[in-house]
Amino acid sequence: MKTDDLITLMAQDAPVRLRYSRGMMLALGVGIVLSALLLTSTVGLRHNLASVVETPRVFFKIMVTVLLAVLAARLVSRIGRPGAATRLPALLLVVPVMAVSAAVFTELVALPVASWRANWLGGNALFCLFFVPLLSLAPLAALLFILRNGAPENPTSAGAAAGLAAGAIAAAIYAWHCPDDSPLFLATWYTIAIGAVTAVGALLGRRLLRW
Repeated sequence: MKTDDLITLMAQDAPVRLRYSRGMMLALGVGIVLSALLLTSTVGLRHNLASVVETPRVFFKIMVTVLLAVLAARLVSRIGRPGAATRLPALLLVVPVMAVSAAVFTELVALPVASWRANWLGGNALFCLFFVPLLSLAPLAALLFILRNGAPENPTSAGAAAGLAAGAIAAAIYAWHCPDDSPLFLATWYTIAIGAVTAVGALLGRRLLRW
């Protein structure tokens, strides 16, 4: 049997898709809960969260990271199914990128040049680079485990998608603690942290998700 024919038959296997879908939801739920528990049991939520959560920059930071997590998780759920279309879910990832780019542009226009560096560096850049990947460990492990029960056509891409989703989930959870609210900080340090997890996911996927 040709590989393409095998992929088509697997894609038409409805019970497998159902099990995979349920497994993906379970993996996301477990990963999110464990990551949230790690945050709350260590550094905790931001001390003044109740008073700042509705301010534009804090609200934007939380919402855009949640949006990225949702879109990346949707891509993972598709990429583990042989023959499933992934072009649109991948293209939708541009939406949070454009939103952050617009926020950065707005901030650069609104703030004096002298304050750009302070907003960019914030006060917790190194901690962000450490803690976001740490928070991503549980979601990444759960997603890779479920992808092994799927049939991703490209193991490296599937691993990268899992890493992106795990990094975005971690960033969305870390945002509830992070006191640095500038879009410049978000666009730099959150992006680097998520990118690192995505790269690790790609490397792991290449090894663990081979057929």
